Amino acid sequence: MKIAIFASGNGSNAENIIRYFRARAAEGIEVALVVCNRPGAMVISRASALGVPVATVSAADLRSPDTILPLLDGYGIGAIILAGFLQIVPSFITARYAGRILNIHPSLLPRFGGKGMYGRHVHEAVVASGASETGITVHHVTERYDEGAIVFQTSIPVSPEDTPGTVEARIHELERIHFPRVIAETLRRLPDNL
Repeated sequence: MKIAIFASGNGSNAENIIRYFRARAAEGIEVALVVCNRPGAMVISRASALGVPVATVSAADLRSPDTILPLLDGYGIGAIILAGFLQIVPSFITARYAGRILNIHPSLLPRFGGKGMYGRHVHEAVVASGASETGITVHHVTERYDEGAIVFQTSIPVSPEDTPGTVEARIHELERIHFPRVIAETLRRLPDNL
């Protein structure tokens, strides 16, 4: 199966996913395309350095079925992974790839999810709330932020001494360890036809 990674920023998760599937080519999953909505984002250079084609798309391109769907079709994309993608995915994409779009969120959804809750904003909210734990959630993507069915969650404790920075570092480690594996397990359960 060929997958596309949609990303907006640094690209550490995207790079980790690309490297994971390259090292496990026998699993039959390949990152065939990275789609980025921010020219100059670090994910572009990370993917390019690994030889993965990158398409930089505007917000208008993303909302245009006549632009984005032929792009995905041209690379034979069977599933989409969101890795720090900060745009809402249009409903025509979520409908076409129903059950085949996964996202990772840096908290235990439904807590600390929704519009505007990404990256450091989530970790700041977790620490400010006094929560005793946080974690990661891998979920299916719908046309609403962070509301798709949960596929996987794992947690870490949060202590009163923790800062948003210390929480973020531990969450990044959870993402590195678990996200590619959960993607692989989820995609292996899908039917072969798109």
